[in-house]
Amino acid sequence: MAITGKISPVEQAIARSISYLYLEYQILSTNQDILRTSTMAVTPEITSPDESTIAGISEPVIYRYFETLNLADFQATAALFAVEGVMHPPFDEEQVGEEAIAAYLQAEAKGMKFHPRQGIFETLENETHYKVAGTVQTPVFSVNVNWLFVLDAQSKILSVKIKLLASPQELLGMRQ
Repeated sequence: MAITGKISPVEQAIARSISYLYLEYQILSTNQDILRTSTMAVTPEITSPDESTIAGISEPVIYRYFETLNLADFQATAALFAVEGVMHPPFDEEQVGEEAIAAYLQAEAKGMKFHPRQGIFETLENETHYKVAGTVQTPVFSVNVNWLFVLDAQSKILSVKIKLLASPQELLGMRQ
């Protein structure tokens, strides 16, 4: 599909997101056997009745991450990351280090509420991977989100990748 003429930054971001979603769909489709035989601990598809719990997750730093975000204490959120910790936002460049992460959150996350619901994890030799599903409520809309955390042996966040789980129609609706 060729795009002609000028498109706004929002339209560019939506187009990138649609491409990412399509690529993720292709990867998941071709790796179904791997996903079925994964050693990850999987929790049932339930939502927690208590907003302070994340089904399947007991790691305190994950809870603290969401607690500090919801309190808009972005410096405390950034302090949870390792020295060279990385945040991968959905539409922006990665943010590396405590100062960059705190500044990014201060600029972009104000007024948002984060509602993690459930998660899975996998422990490797020197790190643990967590996938947490939930929603983010902005002043304008709500969107389903996956957070993909990698923690080191000291429970510092090495990285968190934030993925919006929205259909192309939903992404286009966010434009307005």
